[in-house]
Amino acid sequence: MTWSFTDSAAAFRAVAAEHLAADPARNTAVLTLMDRAGRLGWWEEADGRVTGVLVVSPPGVPAFGAMTEEAARALVLPDGEEPTAVRGETAAVEAYARATGRPWAPTVRMRLFRLGELTPPDPAPAGRARLATAADVPVVAPWTREFAVAVGDEPAEDYTGFLAERISEGRLWLWEGTDGRPVSMAAVSRTIEGQARVHLVHTPPAERGRGYAAGVTEAVSRAARDAGAAQVLLFTDLANPTSNALYQRLGYRPVTDHLGVTFTGLPR
Repeated sequence: MTWSFTDSAAAFRAVAAEHLAADPARNTAVLTLMDRAGRLGWWEEADGRVTGVLVVSPPGVPAFGAMTEEAARALVLPDGEEPTAVRGETAAVEAYARATGRPWAPTVRMRLFRLGELTPPDPAPAGRARLATAADVPVVAPWTREFAVAVGDEPAEDYTGFLAERISEGRLWLWEGTDGRPVSMAAVSRTIEGQARVHLVHTPPAERGRGYAAGVTEAVSRAARDAGAAQVLLFTDLANPTSNALYQRLGYRPVTDHLGVTFTGLPR
């Protein structure tokens, strides 16, 4: 039983394909990040089965996919590298953190949801959904920075390429008010192994309380399902009861809880 690592997404897929396909929802972070990862890892049992996977992508924080607690406790990164933070399913993250012997603290508690029967918001918000275009980048780039700060990520200097990719592939949606102004946004990942994940759901503070986030989330979720995603997923911050209640009204149902932690010192 051992951990192995590679920087090749193709090599990783060749070994871990069965594990990834067995539960795409629980492996969503790995599936959506693996093509631009700096490192990919898998835990192999004595009989050759893969029972744990992870991805390390910029800024270097390991994200766990579906992983046994045994695999988490045994995890040692190459060259003795000690990450400053990790995230993944709560049980695996806690098992890994305790096994390191390093002081650690939780930074965020998330819940993964999967769409059941999509239910449009009632009452419907004023306005309409539409796909974003290149002309919207000056508006949505600051929103993207605001979103990054809100979820505890280090904001990038320039989101032009990040947004252009999603716009060119028809994966960024806006809610437009009755006056034609964009007032909310949501994006969706590419569909991989039948799963697509809604992300980047953001409404500027001045536009909140009018149902715009519900409208754009319903639109992007419907688009993902219409495009062939068998599973439409999203993460919520458990500290935000408003968003958790909103997504459940739209038809999302809990799958599993996730935890992000940071390490605050050397092993005791």
